[in-house]
Amino acid sequence: MGNNQLEEDEDLFVTLTLEDDSEVDCLVVSIFEAEGRDYIALLPTEGPENEEGEVFLYRYFDEDGEPGLDNIETEAEFMLASQAFDQLVEDGEYDEIIEEEENLH
Repeated sequence: MGNNQLEEDEDLFVTLTLEDDSEVDCLVVSIFEAEGRDYIALLPTEGPENEEGEVFLYRYFDEDGEPGLDNIETEAEFMLASQAFDQLVEDGEYDEIIEEEENLH
């Protein structure tokens, strides 16, 4: 898959159910590849995570046309995915999304 940039008029949202059974609505920032695996970056739209600018990273897969998320299990894999996402941000590919979210507050 790798480096799928979403168009402005194609914003996608997902609702995550966290470990404490609370739900968080998130904007899909990017689906990107690192070391042959696909990952997804999600930006919460409200709550303390949004106020802190926290981005959630998960493994992303598509099974028979149904998208899914898996937790990243190891610190090494998380660092790999985090560094790949940080590089996308450094390259300026998502400045508009981040600026739009900051302007909402």
